[in-house]
Amino acid sequence: MDLKLAGKRALVTGASRGIGRATAERLADEGCELALCARTPGPLNEAAEAIRARTGRTVFAASVDVADGAAVRAFVDEAARVLGGLDVIVSNVSAGGGGRTGPEQWQANFQIDLMAVYHLVEAATPHLEAAGGGAIVMISSTAALETFSVPQPYNVMKAGLINYAKNLSQALAPKGIRVNAVSPGPIWAEVGGWAYLKAHMPEFYERTIASIPAGRMGEPEEVAAAIAFLASPVVGYLTGANLVIDGGFTKRVQY
Repeated sequence: MDLKLAGKRALVTGASRGIGRATAERLADEGCELALCARTPGPLNEAAEAIRARTGRTVFAASVDVADGAAVRAFVDEAARVLGGLDVIVSNVSAGGGGRTGPEQWQANFQIDLMAVYHLVEAATPHLEAAGGGAIVMISSTAALETFSVPQPYNVMKAGLINYAKNLSQALAPKGIRVNAVSPGPIWAEVGGWAYLKAHMPEFYERTIASIPAGRMGEPEEVAAAIAFLASPVVGYLTGANLVIDGGFTKRVQY
């Protein structure tokens, strides 16, 4: 399917590894010019250079701590300047879960999982509107949909993100801007929480695999494909949705 993304200008946060990097690579393959950010410059610059070398796309990369709202807004404006506008926004940064429940973690998840997205949307909306419309895709989690692990801020903030996406979809539709969410289940990455659990909590890891009807964890590229689909003008009538990508991990019926 031609997703009609060629020539679009896409911004992806948290793009140095995992789902973020896979999304950047997929959007570049579809013909997008890119603006990428992550907190650590080394892996980010490596990812950006690899995408440039392989696809020939423009890739603007900047080290940004998304907990700093002013830095997020400045990055969006600079990305729009470098690329000549913005058409697609993918929010993919999280403070993570890991069962951490102290007040410092609640504050971190609030700042990174919710407030960073707020600043991103507020800064990007005028650029999307100036482009004649566009798409925002927010990365939530199946932890937002069912009880998971322990009562932790990660679950709560990811649930709030789905609600925010739905409300934004109503408010921004008249401006031609679609807003959707993606909720991945367990997704494997060589560096990340599941790799740590496999090494240090193998019983928990194996129980998780056993609870997935597909019999395996997902790959970042599988989530990236869904993000590219939601960002595509081909599905221009799709907004306010939460797309679950989990191999059957969640057991609820989604109406």
